Amino acid sequence: MKLVLASSSQYRQSILKKLNITFSALTPDIDESAIMGESIEEQVIRLATQKAASVADKLNDKETFIIGSDQLASLNGKILGKPGDYTQAKQQLSMASGQTVKFYTGLCLLKSATNQIENLVDVFSVTFKKLSEKQIDTYLKIEEPFDCAGSFKSEGLGIVLFQSLNGTDPNSLIGLPLIKLIELFEKMDVDIFEYLQRPH
Repeated sequence: MKLVLASSSQYRQSILKKLNITFSALTPDIDESAIMGESIEEQVIRLATQKAASVADKLNDKETFIIGSDQLASLNGKILGKPGDYTQAKQQLSMASGQTVKFYTGLCLLKSATNQIENLVDVFSVTFKKLSEKQIDTYLKIEEPFDCAGSFKSEGLGIVLFQSLNGTDPNSLIGLPLIKLIELFEKMDVDIFEYLQRPH
């Protein structure tokens, strides 16, 4: 099976490697701007699908499965982007303290041979502990999660910030829900077990 991840994200690539299926990664070329009146769910599924389609156009290969993914975080209806720096990250975590942040991950699987598309939105909620300013400062200086929506790395020290997690697949927090991805393969009559390999 030829498999391509439509993403330059090292985080998504590290998740997909868990399946030990050979894949390549290509950066999609799309406009990620929001559309007026679009819901978070509509936005992430549209962008995930556009990413997969963009890479399909680049490849012009009729025997490939392409994965597209896009994620947004929301706190009380306000979208949280990637903070970019310490100041913005501190502001995000201060707002999230004692609150629940919802992560919406749009996921798309495109089969280039038939142009079949399967997509969905996975929602995962994170409830934060009440955090002091010192705790937030300590965390940010150690982990520096400035390229992560919500200002934390759940696969790293971010776990110390949480009171509870609620969702199907913790990989969703890092931007690629594998359980849902396998469901999309099943909809395309692909048994992922046929492609699993031993870890190297």
